[in-house]
Amino acid sequence: MAGKRSIFEEVTGDAPEPAVPTGMIDRARAGARGAIAAWLMVLFALVVAVIVVGGLTRLMDSGLSITEWRPITGALPPMSAGEWQAEFDRYQQIDQWRIENQWMQLADFKAIYWWEWGHRQLGRVIGLVWAFGFIGFLAARKIPAGWTGRLFWLGILGGAQGAIGWWMVSSGMTQGEGVTSVASYRLAIHLGLAFGILGFIAWDILLLRRSERDLMQARRTKEARLFGMSTGLLHLVFIQVLIGALVAGIDAGRTYTDWPLMGGQVLPPDMLMFEPVWRNLLENPGLVQFVHRVVGYLVVAFGVVVWWRARGSAHLTTRVAFHAVMAAMVAQLVLGVFTVIYGAPWQVAIVHQLMAVALFVLILRARFLCAYPSVTSIKGGAI
Repeated sequence: MAGKRSIFEEVTGDAPEPAVPTGMIDRARAGARGAIAAWLMVLFALVVAVIVVGGLTRLMDSGLSITEWRPITGALPPMSAGEWQAEFDRYQQIDQWRIENQWMQLADFKAIYWWEWGHRQLGRVIGLVWAFGFIGFLAARKIPAGWTGRLFWLGILGGAQGAIGWWMVSSGMTQGEGVTSVASYRLAIHLGLAFGILGFIAWDILLLRRSERDLMQARRTKEARLFGMSTGLLHLVFIQVLIGALVAGIDAGRTYTDWPLMGGQVLPPDMLMFEPVWRNLLENPGLVQFVHRVVGYLVVAFGVVVWWRARGSAHLTTRVAFHAVMAAMVAQLVLGVFTVIYGAPWQVAIVHQLMAVALFVLILRARFLCAYPSVTSIKGGAI
């Protein structure tokens, strides 16, 4: 038995005290952040793929080849010669075939059918990947606190996107009205929602890849002014994406192929030729392309201002993120000019669209780093 100690005797820790576990609440609330982030990365890649395939479908004028919306049974393509002929017969009832594609034989129809079928099939795959992931994490109780609603919201948006996709396609399913393509404003809504979904997924991935403790600490050093400016830039680029969809919807990119002028002058000829005047903003190829060009210049000008402001950021990762934004912006400007000069060939046009995705996501990442700066050590390593 140990002897008695004097009340004045120092206690130097003869025996180590038992370690008190810390962070138990954080670990209980954290859930499977890494696994959910990986699942969202798969969804992110699939959404990028469906945007690209959707763009190619539009460039190939294939979007009206499937004239019915069958979310379940439409997953299977025609399996026999009779089924193929039935699909072709239905396509021959709409104005696009009657006005533009009477030259088509069954083999030609199959070529455009596969593009639209592939686009819809990718949408179904995205829905299944979301459903299996969400239900699996929910059943396993691995979703972090406060995240169930956020992840469920992605599924709601995906379902809405499918419905809007058919709403868009149905606008071109006319007989005797002379309509040969989908309504450009519906195409813009369809593409805009795709970018919105992509943005939500990307933001969630950025949040989940860092711990709650790290995010709470980083928020204290938020660069509010730069965050606001990057938010404005993100919104401006989003508007430009919508205008780009209007350009694609009426093939306005092939109307004027000179740059920086249009038809040899600053303003395009007949830019207000439709009545009422507002129709020109949606249907006049010259005015729509002109607006797309002007907004593009505004994006670059404001982007330079934001980039210049970001050069003064105290955080290396934030500065590097805005350098990447600037590089993507310059690349997108050059691609836009090439797209115009060469009359929007599909190879250049699809790269232009893909670069829009990259620019949008890079701005989103830079904005995130303004809200949650990644602190770096003197040596430049993140801590």
